[in-house]
Amino acid sequence: MDGYDITPPPDRLSENAQIRYALTTEKGKPIRFVAQLEYWLDGEWKEVVRYDHDKYAKGGHDITSEGLHRNVFRDEEKYEVVEVTGPIPAGKGFDAAEEDLHENVQRYIERFETWHNITQRDER
Repeated sequence: MDGYDITPPPDRLSENAQIRYALTTEKGKPIRFVAQLEYWLDGEWKEVVRYDHDKYAKGGHDITSEGLHRNVFRDEEKYEVVEVTGPIPAGKGFDAAEEDLHENVQRYIERFETWHNITQRDER
């Protein structure tokens, strides 16, 4: 997540899960962002679910005209794209992404663990 103006430390949810954010604003309004759920596997953070918006990037996704979507990852590749809303202001899209990741984290993690044959780890 290089090149963003605001990249706070990840929101660590557990030993193996975190939500990472990155944001760039213009006149106080988001012009690009990433909000993604990550899982620690094989010594690195892997994408589980990602929301993104980049108003100015060539080939970028502009949620203000295209709507908000959720990228779902499996085996380190984009597995599915889920349309979430129609066109939406970037700030509202960022808030919706953040809310969804927090509300559905357990479901997303369980699906990721099932897909990758991860069993509950001994937490001793």
